[in-house]
Formats: sequence, C-alpha cells, structure tokens
Amino acid sequence: MAPPVEPKSLAWSPSSSLSSLLRDLPIVFAALALLFSFLSLARYWASPVTAQAPIQLNPGALPRYALFSLARIIIAYAFSLMLTLVYAYVAAHNARAERFLIPLLDTLQSIPVLSFLPPVMVSMVALFPTRQLGVELGCILLILTGQVWNMTFSVYASMKSIPREMAEAAQTYRLSWWQRFIQLELPYSAIGLVWNSMMSVAGGWFFLMACEMFVLENHDLRLPGLGSYLQTAANAGDTRAILWGVVVMVAVIVLMDQVVWRPIIAWSEKFKFEQVEASQTPHSPVLDLLRRSRILSRTVRATVAPARETLTLYFGRQHASSRGGRGWTKWIARLLSVAALLGVLYAIAKMTGMLAMLSRPELRSIFVGAGATFLRVEFTLLLAGLWTIPVGVYIGLRPRLAAIAQPIAQVAASVPATALFPIVLLFLIRLGGGLGIGSIVLLLLGTQWYILFNVIAGATAIPTDLKEVCDVFGLGRVERWRRLLLPGIFPYLITGFVTASGGAWNASIVAEYFRFQNQTFSTTGLGAVISHATDSGNFRVLLGATVVMAVIVVTVNRLLWRPLYALANTRFKLEG
Repeated sequence: MAPPVEPKSLAWSPSSSLSSLLRDLPIVFAALALLFSFLSLARYWASPVTAQAPIQLNPGALPRYALFSLARIIIAYAFSLMLTLVYAYVAAHNARAERFLIPLLDTLQSIPVLSFLPPVMVSMVALFPTRQLGVELGCILLILTGQVWNMTFSVYASMKSIPREMAEAAQTYRLSWWQRFIQLELPYSAIGLVWNSMMSVAGGWFFLMACEMFVLENHDLRLPGLGSYLQTAANAGDTRAILWGVVVMVAVIVLMDQVVWRPIIAWSEKFKFEQVEASQTPHSPVLDLLRRSRILSRTVRATVAPARETLTLYFGRQHASSRGGRGWTKWIARLLSVAALLGVLYAIAKMTGMLAMLSRPELRSIFVGAGATFLRVEFTLLLAGLWTIPVGVYIGLRPRLAAIAQPIAQVAASVPATALFPIVLLFLIRLGGGLGIGSIVLLLLGTQWYILFNVIAGATAIPTDLKEVCDVFGLGRVERWRRLLLPGIFPYLITGFVTASGGAWNASIVAEYFRFQNQTFSTTGLGAVISHATDSGNFRVLLGATVVMAVIVVTVNRLLWRPLYALANTRFKLEG
C-alpha cells in the first residue's frame, strides 16, 4: 500500500517557510516595539512626580513626546471602549436604567474638559501623591471625557435600531445575553462604532493641548507630550516649533490610519447588513498581512478562541439556570442604586452651597455668556450640516473614494485647531474681525467632523440591494435622496448632531479664550467664563457655568434630539 501523500497546502518546503517568516517579521518587530514602549512608559510613570516639567522646543524631543501622547490617547480609548459597551448595553436593555442613564449621558457630554479638571486631578494626585502615575492617570481621564460620549451614543442608537426579525430570531434560538451581544448586537453596531472611534481618537488629539498643560489655582501642571509642546510653542509665538509639532502629529495620525483604522474599516465591512454583495469593498494591505500570518493565527487559536468558547459556555449555563440567581442580582442592583442615590444627594447639597455664594456680576456674566455661546453653537451646527451631509453621503457610497478621503478627514479632525489658530486669529484681526468670528471658525473646525464621520458611516451601512432597487426603478437624484439616502443615514445623522452639539459646547472653552505670545484673547461666552475661572481657581463660577451649560444641552437634547431619536427607531428602522 502506497504511503499517503501529504496535501500541498500542508507540505513543508523551504520557500514556504521563508515566505511565512518574512510575513511574520513585521508583526514580531511591531510586538517588540510595543513592549519597548510599554517598558519606557512604565519607567517614566513610576518616577517621582514633577509638577512643572520643562518642555523643550527642540525638534529632537518630538519622537519621545509623540510616544507619550499616543500612549495616553490609546489607553484613554481602551477605557472609553469598555465604558461604551457596558453603558450602552445597560441603557438599551433596561428601561428603568435608560430613563436615568441617557439624560446622564446628555449631561456628561456637555461638561467641558476643563470642568472635569479640578476633581479628576485632585483625586488622582491624592491616590498617587509621590509618583508621576497620578498626574498621568488624571490626564488620561481628561482625554477620556472628550472621547467616550459619541461612541456610547452610537452603540446605544445601533442597539435600539436592530431589525425586529433579527431580534426575534435571537429569541427563538434562545441565545444567552452574551451570545446575543457577541453575535448580533456588537456586529450590528460595528460600522458606527468604528467611525465614531476614529472621531473619538481625533477628539483626543484635539483636546490634547488642554489636557497635557493647564493651570490649576497656583499650580502650573504640564506633561511631556505633543499637546504641551504645541501649547508651549503657541505661548512663545514660535511658528517654526508649531509647524514641527503639527508635522509630527500629522505623521503619527497617518501612520495610525494605515496601521490601525484602514484594517479595521476593511474588517468591519463583513458586518454590513445586506443580502447582495457589494461590487466595491475597502481593502487593507495590513489586514491581508495579519490574515496570512501564521504566528498570529496560532496565537489567536491558543488564547482568544478558548477564552471565547469558555465565556460562551459559562454564560450559556447561567442563562439556562437564570431563575435561581435573580434574587441576588436584584438585591445587588438595589444596593448599588441606593449608594448612587446617596452620592447624588450629597453632591447636590455641596453644589447648592457653592452656587449660593455666586454674586450678581458673576451670575450676569454666566447667563450673558450662555446666550452668546448658544447662538454660536447653533450657527456652527447649521454651517457644518450644509456641507457634511452631501459630502459624507458621496464619500460613504464610494469605498474607493472613502479610502482616500477618510485619512484626509481624520488628519483634519485630529490636528488641534488651537495649534493653527494663531495664524487664523492674526489673519482675522488684520481683516478687522476678531475672536468673535474666530471662535465660530474654531468651533466649526472642532465639531463638523462628528457629523461628517457619522454620515459616512450611515451611507456605508446602506445595503447594496436597496441601492440596486433604486437603480432598477430608475429613481432620480431627488427621489433617491428622499426615499433611500436621507432615511438610511437618519439615525447616524441624529447621533452626529447630538455629539457635535455637545462637542461644540465643549470646544467653546478653547474657542472663546486663547493665549498667544503671552497675550490672552477672549470674547463673550460661556467657554471664556469657564476657562478664566479655571485659570483663577474660582471654583464657584466654574461650577455655576458648568451647570448652566449642562442644563442648556440637556434641554435641547430632550426637546429636539430625543424625539428625533424616537423617530429614527420607529419610522426609519431597517427591517422587513
């Protein structure tokens, strides 16, 4: 009997082993670079705290600063992603929690980064008083406050708009909550989550200057990074250093786009809800390299696959015997609710005491500033919507164009407008304008991308079969927009406007109060009140302005955006 012939695909040969080794070398080098970066960061974070670290404007220091800033943004995004999935899942599945969590989300996204600064930094420094880790964690949490909200809104809206037949199929097959989450809800939310993740990371870069270098009462706190480098260069009026910092930041953003976001966009295409395969799909050489890597596939089979199977079996057994454990779950939920209620009541009592100390001139400046900022924000949203909706749909319907336009939009959204703002401000002053007009320009630069990225995600998620139906019936441009495009992007568009509105209020702290060449430029607005109160350590004015801002944003969301969300979840829900 002849010996069995080894299949070609499994037969060993020197050439195949060499090609496999060459494919795995970039992944091995990348892993070693990540390990080296982690060790460098751990050594720095364990060092003694330095409240006022010197920031060198020498371009040779930029690679080290870029590493520190990138690490802070990545860690903040990891925490943001975990918080997003937990928060959105609870809000989408528990009606009682939803009535509390969604208004809370509206409130938190409207609070500017600088309003989080005092409690966050004081708490973190108190936890680690002698190590740099405390200030670093405070900076990371500040970056998180500019990242997490739009991701949470996106996942929550996607979970609420899952087609009825898919939800009924999951119920028919008796999927556990874990299986339903992994196999239905997370895949259905993937496209919107990916695009909002890019916007969140871009928002982290945008607010990096405010998070890495700030003044708290008499303490000048600064951390080595690209944000503090650009802020120091802007304060010194060093245009050359500003350009060097912007060039390095753009290089890091482009590298992240090619190594991280393009592969994720191409990978998430498989989660598109359609019955006909699209003729054009995004591709990524990095994703192809990862899929062909043997060392990566073996690592996944040895770690990720067993862990996923173990979790599926565990939650499946728990789902089968869920009746016996409901009593303990209810008691734990009640205890947590009581603890949260007591904490809220205590915070309200302390806030009331501080707000009662506000003087009439302080109250007047807060309310006048609120009116001025409200008008700027609404005008900015109108300007942003006029161009982002048609451009976003045009890009989202063309994957090849999206592969070119998406990195450009991400770079434009990520570069802190405050780094380029000195040039814009000087130009406007020469034309006879000032920070009144310049603040609108800066708000537009910081918030229009929320709408654009969500519109692109919505247009990308439109099923190919529906587009082909429009072609078959010969619908014109106007009818196509009325019957397919606007209804298809509507849930994503509302998410974009909600997050852009909160982002515009947040960006007002840097748009209405700006330092350049040891001069402070400011205009009437609530953001200027908050920035000035933070610099002077006037916490009662900071608290009062933050409360007014939160009340305005929550009121607008309740009266306008919530009804539109309900409309998106009923009339414009994609289902059979």
